Amino acid sequence: MGADQLREPHGGTIVNGTAGNSMPQGFQHPMGVEEFRKHGKEMVDFICDYHANHLQEAPVRSNVEVDYLRRCVPASAPEEGEDFNAVLTDVQRTVLPGVTHWQSPNFFAYFPANSSYPAMLGDMLSSAFNVIGFSWISSPACTELEAVVLDWLAKLLDLPPAFLTVGPDNTKGTGGGVIQGTASEATLVALLAARAQKLKGRDAADALKLVAYTSDQAHSCVMKACMIAGIQHVRVLPTSAQHDWALQSQVLQEALEQDEQQGLLPFFLCATAGTTSSCAIDSLELLGTLARQHSLWMHVDAAYAGVAAICPEHRQAHEGLHLAHSFATNAHKWLLTNFDCCCLWVADAEPLKAALSLTPVFLRAKGNALDYKDWQVPLGRRFRSLKLWFVLRCYGQRKLQEYIRHHIALATSFAARVRSHPAFEIMAPPRFGLVCFALKGQGNEVNKALLESLNQTGRVFLVGTELGGRFTLRMAIGSATTQAHHVEAAWQLICQHAEQMLANGQHSSIAN
Repeated sequence: MGADQLREPHGGTIVNGTAGNSMPQGFQHPMGVEEFRKHGKEMVDFICDYHANHLQEAPVRSNVEVDYLRRCVPASAPEEGEDFNAVLTDVQRTVLPGVTHWQSPNFFAYFPANSSYPAMLGDMLSSAFNVIGFSWISSPACTELEAVVLDWLAKLLDLPPAFLTVGPDNTKGTGGGVIQGTASEATLVALLAARAQKLKGRDAADALKLVAYTSDQAHSCVMKACMIAGIQHVRVLPTSAQHDWALQSQVLQEALEQDEQQGLLPFFLCATAGTTSSCAIDSLELLGTLARQHSLWMHVDAAYAGVAAICPEHRQAHEGLHLAHSFATNAHKWLLTNFDCCCLWVADAEPLKAALSLTPVFLRAKGNALDYKDWQVPLGRRFRSLKLWFVLRCYGQRKLQEYIRHHIALATSFAARVRSHPAFEIMAPPRFGLVCFALKGQGNEVNKALLESLNQTGRVFLVGTELGGRFTLRMAIGSATTQAHHVEAAWQLICQHAEQMLANGQHSSIAN
């Protein structure tokens, strides 16, 4: 046997480095290019029918029972592949009944979860490319487009120049933008950067002395971030109706001084520009000044309301943003970009990379080195900037401004109707697309019952909150297809159900 012939362990002969036996036949996928072309068109038709017809007819909130789906599908996956049309049929039969329709024009719950056809197309292309853009070289376009698009959006929102990857003078800065999955991820990333910055050059024991601050109106993601990061001391500072539920700088100052006197290390403040409950706006100017004086990293959570700054008349909420170290807003909430697309900007990326990069310092590029794996918790990342790029290009600044103003005008009109009826009261200053209201003089149980009565109809979906111990209904206007007649119909429904509830023992009618 020659040197170029070796014997395999199981007796096969390898000739010139290859098996003497014939190669196995190639694997055949059940759906090839032409089948995908055909079914892809069918899927687009399905989506169009869903938006044009199903969203108008189906109950907004799903009312199925827990574990309904398990009773509708087989206990195990099929042994042999099934026809695609059978799968799509089962989507209609089993999945749609359990879907709460976030894209319904009558969805007024939580905050909006916007989508648009340009964003869907961008997302489709991202799925087709399916790159894992953790570093520049892993897919240069994935990294570079994200940097460009985040700079575009930062300029549209008139963010401070420090948040730009490339500044007005066309030179790279120390900060920049990055797309995270959610505002919860953005808050965690900011907190980890703040911790790394505070502990630099300190003893490891000092980590147990760190203190984070936020308000009782801030999103629960702040507490979750502290839990994940192992922060022992978290101050959830009180707010009040007297100050429209905004965090007051005096309250923060007192907490800071008390903690510093006890030898603790204040390091992180999460301020909010548009809280979940009532869309309260913290004073970034006052809080930011305090943060600088006490060496705190100030992160601004503007998950919902931040994109409103695309309209110059709604930028007052961002006064003092130049004092912030990081800022986040969700394009997937109110900027027509399909979930997930949380835009996070930092004024200095070095603390971020110190917290999240495993690359040795001597190999880590200075300034704005765009290996985005070092700007987030996971390694892998999708080509998410494509869908935002498609939206910005297809809508343009003017149409996006018109879109935001449209929803704010609808909310302003709705708030005026609430104010004009003696049976209702406004529970917090209406801001942007959110109106908080309740039945005047009625207890929490009555207002909860009103909310559930409305949602049971399937014609609208709202959620409630508590403000100062009072149960409050939230009307969040911001779905992509919501028009004036949808808001008018919702108001008529609210009046009708409130009147029915108050009819027993109540003499006042809630007429239009």
